[in-house]
Amino acid sequence: MRPLTPCVLAALLSVSAAVPAHAGHGGGGAVLAIPVEYAKRLLDWGDRPIFIDLRPAEEFRKGRLPGARSLPLTELHRRYAEIPRSGRVVLYCACPPLEIQAAYQFLRDQGYRNISVMEEGFPGWVSRGYPVER
Repeated sequence: MRPLTPCVLAALLSVSAAVPAHAGHGGGGAVLAIPVEYAKRLLDWGDRPIFIDLRPAEEFRKGRLPGARSLPLTELHRRYAEIPRSGRVVLYCACPPLEIQAAYQFLRDQGYRNISVMEEGFPGWVSRGYPVER
C-alpha cells in the first residue's frame, strides 16, 4: 500500500472536517466540527484560518491560539458583526458543551456559513503541546 500524498491527505481531511458532528459539544443540533489536529494543519499549511476565542478576556490574555481574536461569549450577541463573513472562521473556547453549541447556532441564525467549531477547544490544543501566543 502506497502512502498518501499531501494533496490526497488534504482532500480527505477537508471532507472529513466538513461533516456535521456534535463535536463533543452536545445540545441537540449538529455543529460543523473540526478536530484540533486539523486546525493545527491549517496553520502549518499556511491556510491562516480566523480563530475566534470565546473565552473570557482574562483567559485570552493568558494564552491563545496563534493569531486568535478575542470575542468573549458574554459579548457575542453585541459584537458578533466583528466576525468576518468570508474566509474560514474557527470558534473555540474552554466552555461547557451547550455554550459553544449555542454560540455556533446563534451565528448560523445571523447568516454565518463560514464557521466551524474546534473540537476539544483550547484545552485540546494545549494538551497536544501546540503553540500558544501570550
